[in-house]
Amino acid sequence: MGRQMGIFGQSRPRALRAVLLACGIAWFAPAQLSAETLNSAAASGPIERSAEPFGLFASHLAGGGLREKWLGVQRRLDDERVQLALCEGDPDRCASPAALQLLAIVDTARARDGRARLGEINRAINLAIKPMGDFEQYGAIDVWSSPLSTLTRGTGDCEDYAIAKFVALHRAGVATDDLRIVIMRDTLRGEDHAVTAARLDGHWLTLDNRRMAMVEDSNVRNYRPTFVIDRDGVKRYEEAPMPMIADRQLVSDATVQVAAGISPM
Repeated sequence: MGRQMGIFGQSRPRALRAVLLACGIAWFAPAQLSAETLNSAAASGPIERSAEPFGLFASHLAGGGLREKWLGVQRRLDDERVQLALCEGDPDRCASPAALQLLAIVDTARARDGRARLGEINRAINLAIKPMGDFEQYGAIDVWSSPLSTLTRGTGDCEDYAIAKFVALHRAGVATDDLRIVIMRDTLRGEDHAVTAARLDGHWLTLDNRRMAMVEDSNVRNYRPTFVIDRDGVKRYEEAPMPMIADRQLVSDATVQVAAGISPM
């Protein structure tokens, strides 16, 4: 995916660098970690790891655009659970081809165990959805879709893949405590990206629409995790501080002006 998920940047007097996210997150802009911060952390000796992906501690967000976005997705997921239950109980009378498609993916995954189950979900969802950014689909950014909506269109961007995998994995038998959606900064491409993370035997594996192979979090390179989402809400990784409010507004304003120039994912 060559498009970005949100707007990350910094503003200075007379100079503004704005990056347009094509994966739909345009409300926040994590600042870069300073060399001083990294050096002081390295000098402090062994660092305690959290239970979250990447072993980093995270704190809950009490408000903000990202939290509201996820709450909206959760409300749509509640509606889709009803549709999936009806179609699972009586597939012959199911009115939603997308529901039947998702249930078929889940059934195939249930027949497998462990890593093979996770891999089946990753592969099937990656193949079922054609990558396409929000602006290209809706003429707007920051549109997060529920799985049945995404499968009905057959297109989506990175967070749409991640949400669909999150739901499919849970229906396939993976405990919600072992599932996350992680938002990361791609430090090479200068953009943001969302993946699903699933914990297996104490290790977090990332399920990415950019690749079929699953990669353990400790082996992920050139990404900096910024936010993590679970059934209880949104958390911000402590190593990814929010920028000044004024800076975020400047970046947002600049993004609106260049939105028409978004490149394909």
